[in-house]
Amino acid sequence: MKLSRLLFAVIFICLCAVGCTQQKEEYYVKHVSFPEGATVEQKIDMASRLVPTPQQLAWQQMELTAFLHFGVNTFTGREWGDGSEDPAIFNPEELDAEQWVKALKDAGFKMAILTAKHHDGFCLWPTKTTTHSVASSPWRGGKGDVVRELRNACDKYGLKFGVYLSPWDRNAECYGDSPKYNQFFIEQLTELLSNYGEIHEVWFDGACAEGPNGKKQEYDWDAFYKTITHLQPKAVMAIMGDDVRWVGNEKGIGRETEWSATALTPGIYTRSKEQNQRLELFEKAPDLGGRDIVAKASELFWYPSEVDVSIRPGWFYHADQDEQVKSLSHLADIYFKSVGYNSVLLLNIPPDKRGLIHENDVKRIKELSDYLTETFADNKLRKGDVLWQATANSSKEYDVEKDAVFNTFLIQEDISKGQRVESFTVEALIDGIWQQLGEGTTVGYKRLLRFPECKAEKIRVTVNGSRGIANISKVGLFYARPLTEEDAALKLSDVPVNGWKVLGSDSDAQKAIDGNQATYWKADGMTPLVVDMGQAIDVAGFSYAPVNGDDKSGTIYKYRFYVSNDGQDWTECDASGEFSNIMHNPVPTFVRFGRKYPARFFKLEPLAEINNKNFITIGEIGILTK
Repeated sequence: MKLSRLLFAVIFICLCAVGCTQQKEEYYVKHVSFPEGATVEQKIDMASRLVPTPQQLAWQQMELTAFLHFGVNTFTGREWGDGSEDPAIFNPEELDAEQWVKALKDAGFKMAILTAKHHDGFCLWPTKTTTHSVASSPWRGGKGDVVRELRNACDKYGLKFGVYLSPWDRNAECYGDSPKYNQFFIEQLTELLSNYGEIHEVWFDGACAEGPNGKKQEYDWDAFYKTITHLQPKAVMAIMGDDVRWVGNEKGIGRETEWSATALTPGIYTRSKEQNQRLELFEKAPDLGGRDIVAKASELFWYPSEVDVSIRPGWFYHADQDEQVKSLSHLADIYFKSVGYNSVLLLNIPPDKRGLIHENDVKRIKELSDYLTETFADNKLRKGDVLWQATANSSKEYDVEKDAVFNTFLIQEDISKGQRVESFTVEALIDGIWQQLGEGTTVGYKRLLRFPECKAEKIRVTVNGSRGIANISKVGLFYARPLTEEDAALKLSDVPVNGWKVLGSDSDAQKAIDGNQATYWKADGMTPLVVDMGQAIDVAGFSYAPVNGDDKSGTIYKYRFYVSNDGQDWTECDASGEFSNIMHNPVPTFVRFGRKYPARFFKLEPLAEINNKNFITIGEIGILTK
């Protein structure tokens, strides 16, 4: 009898062990390939078990990271340099990297990423690869190293550290000689990743155009990637990498449906173009991982979204933008639409010519930090941090603190076990009646919903769609104090446009100089805009505002600008000839010539549209006198 009982117990334990083994989930780290012939449901099941690497998880949990655009453009007033800049112009006599990092730390940022080299090729460290660096500048007597000073400051204040290294180099003579430049670039990358301690993020964009020799470069992304994984295996590789994905705009706005488990193939893979075209996926697509997409995909990637935006209209510091720092209301909205949309926010805060983060920027990021702390310090929902393993069409009710007023809902998944929620609904029990407060699609690391303020006895969360069991790690109710928009109106012209007249037969062109950016002129071909200002003016520069709205087709990329006293004899002004980065950052651009031209007439001659289309649009043109 005792033997029978013992045998039964052993069999029972074995069966339990088998059952537990069968229920244990198999996870796919960073990447999963679907077997040939897999059904849609099999693919969805595998997609639910795709998870981030430890580095990707730590990156997502930072939420707020800072970009520091700094270099020769800070001193020229340009957004993209052309590589011909004299290193002698770089002399930030008050540079204090600790001031930068302390301001970021106090504002809740977790990492700082420095533009160690931008498209102009000027290096902020004393590289052995080129003389176009801080070693050729008067700053610190040619002995300075911005990368080192920022690295040390990050160590002191406990911030993580990242580097941006532009692949496009408009100064390097070997750019366009692909094998030679790729080796040159790897040498620069090796210096940065070998000599400055642990690097947490390496940020590349895909910028690629002509170099000094007029040739275009073919990048060896595979070699770049191997260099990073060899030298800094814990770093995430952003944008032109397979760890972190660009959200697709520079407005600070993510997708409401944001899958980190996505079918978008990272651009560094040779198969990316063919696969993304087959699936009709691209960086700005509204959905990158829904069921219909997964059904057609052959593989998925854990490839989360990073939302980059500048606190100012430009990415580099310009003194005339000191009053154009984004308002607290604008920045708070960006937070809700980036971090609150399952993304990490990368906010650019550019140091000025002194080598300091400007007082206006410091004040604003601290205001943002205080506002977020105030908002999320008090969760008005009880037991919201208890794990809820939710299945599709399951609901859970939560008690709310008595008389609590709230207008913000938070929900998070434990993404170390995958991203699984496909849709959810939030309801409130108000005076005994359930009323819907909001609904959403994906959750991922964090999803925030905003709605009119209210009180309730209970909250009910329903997971309407899920890929298997969703691991809801936290829900919360909060009160976000309403903010009013305070962004200062952007002044596009130092000269009143009243009385200006367009010369030519197209009367519609007057919309380009009517002082109203909401109206615009559209012209076939590369049609010049010629304007009589009615009086002689000392012209020091001009502004070009693209069309407001999402459709940016027709935006001018390359141009020539002329002035005249009689409308017959024209002088070409000394200008860069391109509206740098206007494709990705379509905001008003200000061009200054470095000297003044007395003139009554001006002419903007378009040479190229951002996508090589044969028409142009102008929202507004202004004239600068200082």
